[in-house]
Amino acid sequence: MKLTTVNLFLVFGFILISLNSNSQDVKLSRQERKEVRKAQMALNFHILDSLLNAKSFVLEADYLQNGYGFRIPVISSLNFIKVDSTYGVLQTGSAFMLGYNGVGGVTAAGKIGKWEISKDPKNLSYVVHFNLLTNIGYYDVLMNVSSDNRASATISGLGRGTLTWQGHLETISNSGVYKGQDTI
Repeated sequence: MKLTTVNLFLVFGFILISLNSNSQDVKLSRQERKEVRKAQMALNFHILDSLLNAKSFVLEADYLQNGYGFRIPVISSLNFIKVDSTYGVLQTGSAFMLGYNGVGGVTAAGKIGKWEISKDPKNLSYVVHFNLLTNIGYYDVLMNVSSDNRASATISGLGRGTLTWQGHLETISNSGVYKGQDTI
């Protein structure tokens, strides 16, 4: 039943797109735009399901936020969380200074442990929880992903502090991230 509904939304979306491209004078009503957006979000929800279950994605951060709520814009190619099957990378970086990893921050790479995915079909969102064992520590990652491709991941280690990456998901092949040297 779900697959039929998705196919119906896709066909409806393609019909609206073809009507819009063939006639530049026809404008979609507010209700039609809302239905197209709803169909697009449902399709994105199913695409995210396969991406998250394959454990093959990159969260490219637009902002980093500490546990006190201080939020700064960052360069997404240097600030990311990469998940590739059983391997993961957490990296912070800056274009303005050198750091332990050569790109102005810290790089923690290692093996992914526990992996849990919870989906919320009503809100078209996912919660991903996993652990990462690296050469510089053990990290707990709690990631929220919505069907509009926005994601946030809060990282906590054995210490008291947390750091949150806020950005968007990309496939590994479409990602333009640069991994620095592993921090020792």
